[in-house]
Amino acid sequence: MAEIKISGETRSEFGKGAARRARRAGLVPAVIYGHGAEPKHANLPGHELLLALRTKNVLINIDIDGKSELVIPKAVQRDAIKGFLKHVDLLTVVRGEKVTVEIQVLTEGELAPGGNLLENVLNALPVEAEATHIPESVTVSIEGLEAGASILAKDIPLPQGTTLAVDEDTVVLQILAAQAEAPEEGEAAENGAESTEA
Repeated sequence: MAEIKISGETRSEFGKGAARRARRAGLVPAVIYGHGAEPKHANLPGHELLLALRTKNVLINIDIDGKSELVIPKAVQRDAIKGFLKHVDLLTVVRGEKVTVEIQVLTEGELAPGGNLLENVLNALPVEAEATHIPESVTVSIEGLEAGASILAKDIPLPQGTTLAVDEDTVVLQILAAQAEAPEEGEAAENGAESTEA
């Protein structure tokens, strides 16, 4: 996994007003915590941080006041309408240590013919991986699967050094039969309602 370097500054002002001023200056308020240390408050460059966060579970090397720390994003708050970053929580990690993260499950192949539907029971797969080797995603084949089939956590091939952080029999994906629409029933109910009102 690529390591992204970002330089920030210690944040000494707190509260909504300070956060708004920081965002106007193109900075994002952040909290860095972990390993039993006191949480550190920082302002990070918004554009660089936004680019870095495009990669899920990105490893960031943050330099604040000449001291660098490796972190991964733990919580990201965005503006609901405009989508800009409002605040981030970052977890300190150490090279060689294992961390629990959620990774995206991608699928390849085509389901069996017949209008079957693929349901993501889990939106992301919880795994444990070395902090500097977190996989971005895993891919599983759904080729030829029919309604009623399911893919369990243990069926998903994981990169070397990555282990499941969820019960191996947890259903991750399942194939559903397409539901036949029955508009006649709905229309009959509506007609019935109309005739009762009359």
